[in-house]
Amino acid sequence: MCGIVGYTGNRPALPFLLNGLRTLEYRGYDSAGVELEDASGELLEVKCRGRVAALAGLCEGLDAHQTIGIAHTRWATHGEPSDANAHPHRDCSGRVAVVHNGIIENYQELAAELAERGHSFKSETDTEVIAHLVEEELAGAAEGDLALALSLAASRLTGSWAIACVSADAPGEILCARKGSPLVLASTADGAYAASDVTALAHVTSHVINLDEGGIARLLPSGEIRVFESDLTPVAEPGTFDIDWNASAATLGGYPDFMAKEIAEQPEAIERLLEGRLGDSGIVLDELSLTPEEIAAIDRIYIVACGTSWHVGLIARAYFERWAGVPTTVECASEFNYEEVLTTDHTLCVIITQSGETADTLASARKMRAVGAKVIAITNVLGSTAARESDGVIYVQAGPEIAVASTKAYTAQLVASALLALFLARANDSISLKEVRARYREMLRVPELIRIVLSRAWQDEVAARAFVDAGSSLFLGRGLSSTTAREGALKLKEISYLHAEAYPAGEMKHGPIALVEQGYPVVVVVPESPVRDKTISNLQEVNARGACVIALATNGDVRVAQLADYLLLVPPAPEWLSPVVDVVHLQLLARYVALARGCDVDKPRNLAKSVTVE
Repeated sequence: MCGIVGYTGNRPALPFLLNGLRTLEYRGYDSAGVELEDASGELLEVKCRGRVAALAGLCEGLDAHQTIGIAHTRWATHGEPSDANAHPHRDCSGRVAVVHNGIIENYQELAAELAERGHSFKSETDTEVIAHLVEEELAGAAEGDLALALSLAASRLTGSWAIACVSADAPGEILCARKGSPLVLASTADGAYAASDVTALAHVTSHVINLDEGGIARLLPSGEIRVFESDLTPVAEPGTFDIDWNASAATLGGYPDFMAKEIAEQPEAIERLLEGRLGDSGIVLDELSLTPEEIAAIDRIYIVACGTSWHVGLIARAYFERWAGVPTTVECASEFNYEEVLTTDHTLCVIITQSGETADTLASARKMRAVGAKVIAITNVLGSTAARESDGVIYVQAGPEIAVASTKAYTAQLVASALLALFLARANDSISLKEVRARYREMLRVPELIRIVLSRAWQDEVAARAFVDAGSSLFLGRGLSSTTAREGALKLKEISYLHAEAYPAGEMKHGPIALVEQGYPVVVVVPESPVRDKTISNLQEVNARGACVIALATNGDVRVAQLADYLLLVPPAPEWLSPVVDVVHLQLLARYVALARGCDVDKPRNLAKSVTVE
């Protein structure tokens, strides 16, 4: 959830650290801090509540010649956002400093033990116990060996962590440890780097080392990186991967904000994903390591995801059941981890996660593998934990997504789910090759359909007027459009802070219609589909009660136009693909509402991009 960067080498560390924090700020922006170490091992700490810009302001007067440092941008879990709770955190002596992403579940017990032994705490965070544990180990069994001290300290922790640690008694070194939270490393001629996410490293290298679960790493100023198992057994060949996009992909490139940029990038993202996916015998998914026999035998599917990705799963279920004829259950990972599961020898679990690091989703995948299910990941991030721990992976190839509210990853995940469903359907002979080719040709039209919607962004800007002074709103749809309504409501809540309810339109009369009064904004998703007429009847019901109706409808739908105060028009599309096209209007609408209400569309309050804690 939080952002970590570290550098040791032959050039000033502060510019990289601050730039890295800016790049990773989407992971958390409650507070930020840096710890710099000079050639003699003396530590200098600067930290504050607020965003990285505030930290950078405090650092402007520094004579920042130090070539070693660690830094952190925080999403608060334990302790309110404050200067004291900002990372880094030090030990009693002030000679050990740590930054941490994750949650230490047993920190209260550890803090009580440490306090009994005379340790004094300055924050309310769980992280601070790590610094004190390292302090004790350095004075005891580790005898000044920072790697051993961190290893021994980590062995006492319960929970998840990515840790970077420096010590005045080990000048020039940065020690890292990882369990459950992501951490990537890089070695160059300038030195050694660490970060929570490859986006912070893309401008210095395209070749990255993944620190494996339970791993320890020692970063040296020469650029050498030594990787160890948790017991400090050396790892001869750490896992590596190459970043497949240019660092400029994580910059604004002339757009006013990342959300605007990423909405606009959706056609190109889908084109990349679809390229080369149709072969002589059907959909080509070479990334899957399952045998044809294993694929054909699948008799039950669990789709597990969180948030926006869970909405992808709701639509993907229709694809799997319609085309492959396989019973499919969609579960919220945070709930699924505590439920009983019914599996057979041929159960498939599909996890959907943009970052590939969502803690609840990863826990679900591990749970399913433990009971013998095969796991396929649909993710956006190369080398992510989801990709490494699954039996197969489909990379959606959307490129870096910086805005907290997912847009291009959502639509790319929908298309990836459709590809997987067609692949499974062909494998179990539920669909003909002719139909697979027809569905693929329909998908190839999606980028151009989205470009048409993007050209109509003015409709969303105008419709945003209905929400500026509202206190709540309602989103309605039927069939696949009910999930599009859910996603639209989520986007609005995430970035405008305006409450929004989403309901299947037919359920409106079972409670939500009580919300409707004069001028109340109601978004009705009613494209051309088999349930259009039924949805129009619900539209009439809210219209009769004075609602301000924002209708998403297909070009030329005169009947809907007569009932709506604002129209968001989409080009004709196959019903099964309408969720991919229609949602773009709702993304644009949410952005315009947020801007009208004075909100930061890229960094909404209380949210972070990658939820790496349960």
